[in-house]
Formats: sequence, C-alpha cells, structure tokens
Amino acid sequence: MRILIVEDNYIVADGLKFSLEYEGYSVSIATNTESCYEEIKKCNYDLIIIDIMLPDGNGLELCREIKSKINIPIIFVTAKDTEEDIIKGLNIGADDYIIKPFRIRELIARIQNAIRKYKRENIIEINNVIFDIDRRVIIKNNQEITLTTLEWEILITLLNANGKVVTRDRLLDISYNKKGNIINDNSLTVYIKRLRQKIEDDINNPSIIKTIKGVGYKI
Repeated sequence: MRILIVEDNYIVADGLKFSLEYEGYSVSIATNTESCYEEIKKCNYDLIIIDIMLPDGNGLELCREIKSKINIPIIFVTAKDTEEDIIKGLNIGADDYIIKPFRIRELIARIQNAIRKYKRENIIEINNVIFDIDRRVIIKNNQEITLTTLEWEILITLLNANGKVVTRDRLLDISYNKKGNIINDNSLTVYIKRLRQKIEDDINNPSIIKTIKGVGYKI
C-alpha cells in the first residue's frame, strides 16, 4: 500500500513516514500542493494524508481538486480543530478528519478503515458488467474480459470520474504507451470502439460508455 503525506512540517512528516513504514506501508512526502500534484502524476497512491495549512495553497481546495479527478481516500491531519473546519473538510469529500496532536495507533486504524471502505466501493457493477478496479478485472456474464494496458487506462479514467464527463483531451493526455508514442485523436476513437465491443451489449446503442458530443465520454 502506498501513502502520500502532504505536510510542510518536516518533523511531523518524517515522524509519520517512519511510523507508517514500520507498519509496512510505502510512504512518500510532498511539502506543498505543487509537489503533491507531481507525486500523483508519478505514482498511483492508495491513500493521501493532507494538512489543511500549506505554504502554497489550502488543503481543502487540494482535496476538492484531487477528488474531482481520481477516486482515492483522503484523510485530513491538521491543527484546525473547530467544528466548522471539521464539517467543511468532510463536506468537500475527505474520508476522515484527525486533529493534531494525535495518537499514531488511532491514525493507523483510521487509515485501515478508509482503505477498506475504498476497496469495497472500488467494485462497480453496471448492467451485467462488474468492474473490479483494484484487481483490474472485468466480469461480464460470468466471463472475465481481457483488456490491453491502454484500454485499462482509458476505462479507469472514465470510472474514476464518478459519472462526470471526461474530455477527449484528458483521455489523450493519459493515453501514452510505455514506448512514449502519443495516441492521436483517431486512435482514441478506435480504442473507445474496442472497449465498447468488449463491455457493451449493443455497441450501436451503448449503455455504459456514453458519448457527449463535442466534449468527450462518461460512464
């Protein structure tokens, strides 16, 4: 399990990293919002811990932005302890809110709970198709469907959007193969068609991957 800590206090961040790595987690640290975005681009994390007060931005807005793009559990660990702060943090999508100072065992328990909840939610069933995002498995009519790496990247991006429209430009941005070749607009259309052939009952009238004309696609 990989955890990203977004905390500008090096003592707190290093202490958390040490404790979580002792529990078997793989941990990285970002000291501001900019480095957080860089880390998210580089690695698929299982959970993010965010401090609200950051040197180049607000942790609340950072949480909102991350949640709008990827489906990942986020826990606030912060000194902001008013009821208003807590409600605001939970209302924008945080999975938990812990006030400093805190007991490390309590944090670890809350991390485990958030990840367990996330994993349960990360199995999505649409019509007669089951999408197990963590295991990268698709079951249709009790048969497992095989996807290419790029088909998976496109599909997971659509699933993680939680029903929101994903633009073609966004899909083109993530559609790079390991050799670094860029997938063009025509190729993206082909990949969407292949995905529909594998998961839709009727590709001429798709009920899972919907086209939003002139914009992109959504699930």
